[in-house]
Amino acid sequence: MSDRPPSDFDPARFFAEMRLPGLPDMEALAAAQRRNLEALSAANRVALEGAQAVAKRHAEILQQSMSEMTDAMRSVAGEADPQGKAAKQAEVLKATYERAVSNMKELADLIQRSNTEALSLLNRRFTEAMDEVRSLVAKKG
Repeated sequence: MSDRPPSDFDPARFFAEMRLPGLPDMEALAAAQRRNLEALSAANRVALEGAQAVAKRHAEILQQSMSEMTDAMRSVAGEADPQGKAAKQAEVLKATYERAVSNMKELADLIQRSNTEALSLLNRRFTEAMDEVRSLVAKKG
């Protein structure tokens, strides 16, 4: 048995005679796709704005840390007593660690808020799209 069509096969006639189930409303489908792209664009914009906010805050933290490190080095260098110097170093180290943890938490919160907002936009559009599909199917049914 051959997989080739018979020699009198006419592809144009075949497709012309083919009966397709009712096609969806192409205008509604195009509008839905446009809304999908708008939601995706909005989510990308939110994510980009979030990334920019994180980068800006990170730069501020870095600048603040450099300034604090300079002040700490001066403070430790000004201490003449070895025990006082060690105590000052421990104090600076503890404060630096606590600030670093706080800064990391702040940046993580910024990232999480941005991601949550972007996903919320996409989830809302997905729900709307499913409602639109149900509506189109109900119209055809």
